[in-house]
Amino acid sequence: MTDLRNQRRMAATILKCGENRVWMDPDRTDEVAKAVTRGDIKILINGGAVKSKQVRGISSGRKKFRQKQKEKGRRKGHGSRKGAKYARLSRKERWINTIRPIRIYLRQLRDDDKLIDRSVYRKYYHRAKGGDFRNKHHLKTHLISDGILKEDKQ
Repeated sequence: MTDLRNQRRMAATILKCGENRVWMDPDRTDEVAKAVTRGDIKILINGGAVKSKQVRGISSGRKKFRQKQKEKGRRKGHGSRKGAKYARLSRKERWINTIRPIRIYLRQLRDDDKLIDRSVYRKYYHRAKGGDFRNKHHLKTHLISDGILKEDKQ
Protein backbone atom coordinates (compact mmCIF):
# COMPACT_ATOMS: atom_id res chain seq x y z
CA MET A 1 0.00 0.00 0.00
CA THR A 2 1.58 3.25 -1.14
CA ASP A 3 1.49 6.39 0.98
CA LEU A 4 -0.62 9.01 -0.82
CA ARG A 5 -0.90 11.52 2.02
CA ASN A 6 1.18 14.16 0.22
CA GLN A 7 -0.86 13.79 -2.99
CA ARG A 8 -4.09 13.93 -0.99
CA ARG A 9 -2.93 17.14 0.73
CA MET A 10 -1.99 18.82 -2.55
CA ALA A 11 -5.23 17.72 -4.22
CA ALA A 12 -7.22 19.15 -1.29
CA THR A 13 -5.62 22.59 -1.71
CA ILE A 14 -6.14 22.54 -5.49
CA LEU A 15 -9.76 21.34 -5.24
CA LYS A 16 -10.41 23.79 -2.36
CA CYS A 17 -11.83 21.11 -0.09
CA GLY A 18 -10.81 19.10 2.96
CA GLU A 19 -8.52 16.07 2.70
CA ASN A 20 -11.36 13.73 3.64
CA ARG A 21 -13.31 14.84 0.57
CA VAL A 22 -10.53 13.95 -1.91
CA TRP A 23 -11.37 10.80 -3.90
CA MET A 24 -8.65 8.91 -5.74
CA ASP A 25 -9.39 6.22 -8.32
CA PRO A 26 -8.42 2.91 -6.70
CA ASP A 27 -7.47 1.49 -10.14
CA ARG A 28 -4.99 4.33 -10.84
CA THR A 29 -3.14 4.50 -7.49
CA ASP A 30 0.24 3.86 -9.17
CA GLU A 31 -0.33 6.87 -11.42
CA VAL A 32 -1.33 9.04 -8.42
CA ALA A 33 1.71 7.85 -6.43
CA LYS A 34 4.05 9.03 -9.21
CA ALA A 35 2.58 12.55 -9.10
CA VAL A 36 5.02 14.72 -7.15
CA THR A 37 4.17 18.31 -8.10
CA ARG A 38 0.97 20.30 -8.01
CA GLY A 39 1.06 20.34 -11.81
CA ASP A 40 1.01 16.52 -11.86
CA ILE A 41 -1.98 16.52 -9.50
CA LYS A 42 -3.81 19.03 -11.72
CA ILE A 43 -3.29 16.74 -14.71
CA LEU A 44 -4.74 13.82 -12.70
CA ILE A 45 -7.73 15.98 -11.67
CA ASN A 46 -8.41 16.86 -15.31
CA GLY A 47 -8.00 13.18 -16.22
CA GLY A 48 -10.59 12.14 -13.61
CA ALA A 49 -8.22 10.09 -11.43
CA VAL A 50 -8.66 12.54 -8.54
CA LYS A 51 -11.99 14.21 -7.68
CA SER A 52 -13.65 15.90 -4.74
CA LYS A 53 -16.58 14.11 -3.13
CA GLN A 54 -19.88 15.89 -2.77
CA VAL A 55 -20.45 17.85 0.43
CA ARG A 56 -22.49 15.86 2.94
CA GLY A 57 -25.75 17.65 3.60
CA ILE A 58 -28.41 17.37 6.27
CA SER A 59 -31.52 15.43 5.34
CA SER A 60 -34.71 17.51 5.43
CA GLY A 61 -37.01 14.48 5.44
CA ARG A 62 -37.76 14.68 9.15
CA LYS A 63 -38.29 18.42 8.90
CA LYS A 64 -40.79 17.99 6.04
CA PHE A 65 -42.68 15.32 7.98
CA ARG A 66 -42.90 17.59 11.04
CA GLN A 67 -44.13 20.46 8.87
CA LYS A 68 -46.89 18.29 7.35
CA GLN A 69 -47.98 17.22 10.83
CA LYS A 70 -48.13 20.86 11.96
CA GLU A 71 -50.22 21.77 8.89
CA LYS A 72 -52.70 19.09 9.99
CA GLY A 73 -52.83 20.71 13.43
CA ARG A 74 -50.73 18.14 15.24
CA ARG A 75 -47.83 18.82 17.64
CA LYS A 76 -49.63 21.63 19.46
CA GLY A 77 -49.76 20.08 22.92
CA HIS A 78 -48.66 21.69 26.17
CA GLY A 79 -45.03 20.67 25.68
CA SER A 80 -44.79 22.43 22.32
CA ARG A 81 -46.24 25.75 23.44
CA LYS A 82 -44.10 28.80 23.99
CA GLY A 83 -45.68 32.04 25.08
CA ALA A 84 -48.70 32.72 27.24
CA LYS A 85 -52.26 31.74 26.28
CA TYR A 86 -53.10 35.19 24.93
CA ALA A 87 -49.71 35.67 23.30
CA ARG A 88 -50.55 32.78 20.96
CA LEU A 89 -54.06 34.08 20.18
CA SER A 90 -55.10 37.45 21.58
CA ARG A 91 -58.26 37.92 23.63
CA LYS A 92 -59.74 39.98 20.81
CA GLU A 93 -59.07 37.33 18.14
CA ARG A 94 -60.53 34.68 20.46
CA TRP A 95 -63.66 36.81 20.92
CA ILE A 96 -63.96 37.42 17.17
CA ASN A 97 -63.72 33.66 16.51
CA THR A 98 -66.51 33.08 19.05
CA ILE A 99 -68.95 35.90 18.22
CA ARG A 100 -68.90 35.80 14.40
CA PRO A 101 -70.46 32.33 13.97
CA ILE A 102 -73.07 33.15 16.63
CA ARG A 103 -74.09 36.39 14.91
CA ILE A 104 -74.10 34.74 11.48
CA TYR A 105 -76.35 31.98 12.83
CA LEU A 106 -78.76 34.49 14.41
CA ARG A 107 -78.88 36.49 11.16
CA GLN A 108 -79.58 33.30 9.22
CA LEU A 109 -82.45 32.36 11.55
CA ARG A 110 -83.94 35.85 11.14
CA ASP A 111 -83.49 36.45 7.40
CA ASP A 112 -83.20 33.15 5.53
CA ASP A 113 -85.18 30.69 7.64
CA LYS A 114 -87.62 33.22 9.21
CA LEU A 115 -87.61 31.13 12.40
CA ILE A 116 -87.22 34.11 14.74
CA ASP A 117 -88.65 37.65 14.56
CA ARG A 118 -86.72 40.89 15.00
CA SER A 119 -87.38 41.24 18.73
CA VAL A 120 -86.14 37.72 19.53
CA TYR A 121 -83.14 38.31 17.27
CA ARG A 122 -82.31 41.55 19.10
CA LYS A 123 -82.71 39.90 22.54
CA TYR A 124 -80.33 37.05 21.68
CA TYR A 125 -77.94 39.39 19.86
CA HIS A 126 -77.53 41.39 23.08
CA ARG A 127 -77.13 38.21 25.13
CA ALA A 128 -74.42 37.04 22.71
CA LYS A 129 -72.71 40.39 22.98
CA GLY A 130 -72.74 39.99 26.77
CA GLY A 131 -70.90 36.67 26.39
CA ASP A 132 -73.79 34.41 27.42
CA PHE A 133 -72.98 31.76 24.79
CA ARG A 134 -69.73 29.84 24.48
CA ASN A 135 -70.35 28.85 20.87
CA LYS A 136 -73.02 28.34 18.22
CA HIS A 137 -74.12 24.99 19.64
CA HIS A 138 -74.56 26.53 23.09
CA LEU A 139 -76.81 29.23 21.56
CA LYS A 140 -78.79 26.55 19.69
CA THR A 141 -79.45 24.59 22.90
CA HIS A 142 -80.67 27.80 24.59
CA LEU A 143 -83.03 28.55 21.72
CA ILE A 144 -84.43 25.00 21.89
CA SER A 145 -84.82 25.03 25.70
CA ASP A 146 -86.58 28.42 25.54
CA GLY A 147 -89.04 26.94 23.01
CA ILE A 148 -88.05 29.27 20.18
CA LEU A 149 -86.63 26.51 17.96
CA LYS A 150 -87.80 22.95 17.56
CA GLU A 151 -85.19 20.23 18.11
CA ASP A 152 -83.56 18.97 14.87
CA LYS A 153 -83.93 15.23 14.29
CA GLN A 154 -80.84 14.20 12.35
